[in-house]
Amino acid sequence: MQKNKEKKENNYAFIDSQNLNLGVLDQKWELDFVRFRVYLRDKYDIRKAFLFIGYVKGNERLYKYLQEAGYICIFKPTLELPDGKVKGNVDAELVLHTMIHFSDFDRALIVTGDGDFHCLIEFLLENNKLRAFMAPNHKKYSGLLKRKDFISYTRFVADIRNKVQKKKGPNEDKTSSG
Repeated sequence: MQKNKEKKENNYAFIDSQNLNLGVLDQKWELDFVRFRVYLRDKYDIRKAFLFIGYVKGNERLYKYLQEAGYICIFKPTLELPDGKVKGNVDAELVLHTMIHFSDFDRALIVTGDGDFHCLIEFLLENNKLRAFMAPNHKKYSGLLKRKDFISYTRFVADIRNKVQKKKGPNEDKTSSG
């Protein structure tokens, strides 16, 4: 007799790439996006991972790498500011795409520490569609996301660093011998 296997969920991830990347870099390490995608699939049954990212001409190799790693990249046009900084706020796109796909997924994983997504997380929770929200950093995420009813859904990328950190090559680590 065959054991009943637990049915895998059809969950989607919606990832604020800038918040994720800066939150991880602020902790002095780099995310391996391939390993992170595998982790999301294995841990949270993520079938589709939408990565919201500002489009910067010249970064095509990065975008190809992310797509080959299994992300669906949603590009936001960017604007170069007078000080040379590039601005590409993806908040509206992330919320819009979550709503567009609302009936397509069982539950959503939202990856951000940005309080602007408070209402989205609240809506998903109220509709039993929130799998979790994952902030990059324990120390730097919005107080709006620290609500008591969000706590059991809160995860941190920092807690899985050993599983998703980019490994340094032998020539990159100055402490390695020979």
